[in-house]
Amino acid sequence: MNDLVDFEALRQRVGIKWARAGADVLPGWIADMDLPVPDPVRAALQRAAAGDLGYPDWEDRPDRNPLQEAFAERMRDRYDFAIDPDDVYVFTELIQVLQIVLQLMTRPGDAVAVHTPAYPPFLQTLEVMGRRLVPIPMIAGEHGWTFDADRMAEDIRRNDCRALVLVNPNNPTGHMFDRDELSAIAEIACRHDLFVISDEIHSELTHGRRQHIPIATLGPEIAGRTLTLNSASKAFNLAGLRCCVAHVGDSRVRAALDAQPPLLYGQVSALSVLATCTAWRDGAAWLTETRQTLTGNRDLVAESLPPEIRFHRPDASYLAWLDCRALELEQDPAVFFLEHAKVRLLPGPDFGPGGAGFARLNFATFRPVLEEMLGRVHDAAQKHLNR
Repeated sequence: MNDLVDFEALRQRVGIKWARAGADVLPGWIADMDLPVPDPVRAALQRAAAGDLGYPDWEDRPDRNPLQEAFAERMRDRYDFAIDPDDVYVFTELIQVLQIVLQLMTRPGDAVAVHTPAYPPFLQTLEVMGRRLVPIPMIAGEHGWTFDADRMAEDIRRNDCRALVLVNPNNPTGHMFDRDELSAIAEIACRHDLFVISDEIHSELTHGRRQHIPIATLGPEIAGRTLTLNSASKAFNLAGLRCCVAHVGDSRVRAALDAQPPLLYGQVSALSVLATCTAWRDGAAWLTETRQTLTGNRDLVAESLPPEIRFHRPDASYLAWLDCRALELEQDPAVFFLEHAKVRLLPGPDFGPGGAGFARLNFATFRPVLEEMLGRVHDAAQKHLNR
């Protein structure tokens, strides 16, 4: 799959990743994979398109969407976590859930804690909605990323935080919070009566033997104040279908959601539900192969970068958080590499506090594409250093 790649065919794709790359530019920015859609998903969608595209049999019962049981099965099988399918809500995408819950459960001026650097649309949501960001700085150590739990607790207390947005695995660092870290976070959330929005969309893209731990599995008290968000969009490359789920363990949030008109927030399509259910139930072999490909790509990134660009191999995901500060660039690294390497990355400053001097690279592509991308980055950095 990686040996022969038609670069021009990739440039003809209509998705945003390649369509907005620009002439002769290689895209390593938005979090889409270039890899093909899983065969079982493709076949299921083709059968549906050739047959019945009428109203789904759950059309008049949005509280009985097939994804509710499918997600409950997946949480039970992967994490031995028993959840009630009735507590699973279906939405179009994670950012929608974040905005709905913040609208229902907080007021303008309320403080929301987030590990930073952070996914830019989450930061933009807080700003547009008038919620105060309380950053929890991620700290780069010798062996990877972590954070200061004592500082987190003090900042949450001092700012009287209402909610915590937990992105696990973290975007952009790829750090997977371990049991001790999650236990500390859970204790802080319970002590300060936070409701927790846990974005776990990258959780199935783990490397090696690392195991994701949903924070809601740590006990009934934290489970009772957590919304666990997930989707097949990242792990199975289905972002354009617009479909995600939220297990709402917090009864206060369930009551607020249930009080809304049933279709106020729209409804997912029958095809997106079909694709997601098929991916979760029939996509295991594809996911195993894809994880192996991504781990190889991750290691290639680490081996190909010049030593002046520091990079901690992520525990999960296909995102490389590149520390370019040693290059002493006079411009943002993403701007520099677009201009001098024809490689499009996401700018680090977009990720908020802790992002200056960094850029995010998406390595979920075919090997020849990644090799060319990394070669361009390496050559541009070396030319700058030798100027």
